Amino acid sequence: MGQRNFTILVADDEAEMTAFISEYIEKEGYRVVTAENGRELLDIINTHKIDLILLDVMMPVMNGFEALKEMRMTRKIPVIMVTAKSDENDRIQGLKSGADDYIIKPFSPRELLARVEAQLRRNYEFNEENDTGEMTYGIIEVNPGARKVYVNNELISLTRKEYDLLIHFLNHPEQVFNREQLLDRVWGMNYTAGGHRTVDTHMKTLRFKMKQAGEYFQTVYGVGYVLEKVKT
Repeated sequence: MGQRNFTILVADDEAEMTAFISEYIEKEGYRVVTAENGRELLDIINTHKIDLILLDVMMPVMNGFEALKEMRMTRKIPVIMVTAKSDENDRIQGLKSGADDYIIKPFSPRELLARVEAQLRRNYEFNEENDTGEMTYGIIEVNPGARKVYVNNELISLTRKEYDLLIHFLNHPEQVFNREQLLDRVWGMNYTAGGHRTVDTHMKTLRFKMKQAGEYFQTVYGVGYVLEKVKT
């Protein structure tokens, strides 16, 4: 993946960890930009084209959760949380704030690289496949180029993962997917942080935000989920 000249932002206040991560991924052909706190991260994404962020949780000035939450208001850059915290609540908070993946220190640099490449590949291929034409399904309309979603002509605000879930179902209407399939196809790399709960939580919020179209996302009990227009 490094041959595409992707730029990775490493946000961590520990100089040794920043140097360790930067040196390893630079050897794979990626460009690296660094930030020591969340506020600096926000400044950088406004002045540089960043393709993925490796984000530490515990940082001064503004921590990783706060920076991620503010960034997600305007940007959909893939984010992998990198932290020493292993508590489940921290993983869930990161995912709810908009993180795409989560890796806990200490970690293998090979695993980190694999997760980086999986997120870049998924994001790059997703944008390539879906940056053409408008998509419609019932009362749902999507402009993939602008990443805008409408229900009955009303603009709907979705997080990056909610949007990705929606597009996945729009590309496969009336096809049932179990939770493992959704984790693999939307989150990538047989995603495990949060497990099935991650899928269920995102489906719940997606249904709520899609208003009248929320009923299109049906639960197939004992199996998974399907996008199917309600028959009247």
